[in-house]
Amino acid sequence: MAAYLTYWPENVAVHQLRENTHTRYTTCVNRYLIPGLGKKKLTKLTAKDVRTWLNQLRTTCQCWVRGIDTARDEPRCCAVGQCCHKLLSPLTLTYIQSVLKSALEHAVREEEIPRNVARNVRTGTPRPRRFEPLTADEARQYLAATRGHRLHALFELALHTGLRKGELLGLRWTDLDLDEGTATIRRTLQRTSTGGLTTLPTKTRASERRITLPTRCVHSLKHHHEQQQHEREGAGAARQQDGHVFTTAQGRPIDPTNLTRAFTTLLRRAGLRRIRFHDLRHSTATLLPEQGVELVVIKELLGHAHIGVTATVYAHVRLRL
Repeated sequence: MAAYLTYWPENVAVHQLRENTHTRYTTCVNRYLIPGLGKKKLTKLTAKDVRTWLNQLRTTCQCWVRGIDTARDEPRCCAVGQCCHKLLSPLTLTYIQSVLKSALEHAVREEEIPRNVARNVRTGTPRPRRFEPLTADEARQYLAATRGHRLHALFELALHTGLRKGELLGLRWTDLDLDEGTATIRRTLQRTSTGGLTTLPTKTRASERRITLPTRCVHSLKHHHEQQQHEREGAGAARQQDGHVFTTAQGRPIDPTNLTRAFTTLLRRAGLRRIRFHDLRHSTATLLPEQGVELVVIKELLGHAHIGVTATVYAHVRLRL
């Protein structure tokens, strides 16, 4: 198994996955799959082996199994006989099993094994990730807090359109028609381990879309464009110009991590509870139906592949409110 699990990420998965996804798969293989199953023979692996291994993962403190406790400057947890019971979440266990399934599925296609034994193992259904959308009152408070912020147009656009973080940061002025009030979503900006800030295609074919911009967003974007022009004139030749709608004061693309920091700071100063940036997207999916917008329209706006995804997000959110 160790030889195959080393071969698969670097020779097969690398050609099928986005770089960040490939990095996560490789980490999973090296951290969990090889240590747990590496000594097994690929052709002898059984569903019982997989189930036993997953059960061990489920009940084993990660501080001990990954050597975190002994690597600390001051030994803690299992190293001093006081386990903190840092266990893997059901969601992580499901992800680990899905990576193993993918690896074994390719082994089946290459006729290394007759069947994918990982498919016969049930780990239980993990709880869906908890959505934390803004309420209508919180949304108004949030919008008020963004006024005067250098990235006001971005924060406003995120709530009104539900664009993903990478889609917002990947926008170029050529993607916008402010006279018609439309935006074409063609790409996403992400940080990868090898290429730094990288422009990539949208998440799925459905994610590539043309959306109508709310009037207030059009006004904010026009003001943002004027502000960007002033910054360019003030900085002169020292300022970069690559056509991105949202940039740093120096004209460079914004790192997604830095946008998250700015968003968190904005929430704190506004006195709002802490949520993820992606929860703005869930807020869009929640607030628009309450304003009478049909789910099929919201599906197109959010770029969901199927309307069932839109309905599921909305249903999960409403059940928790």
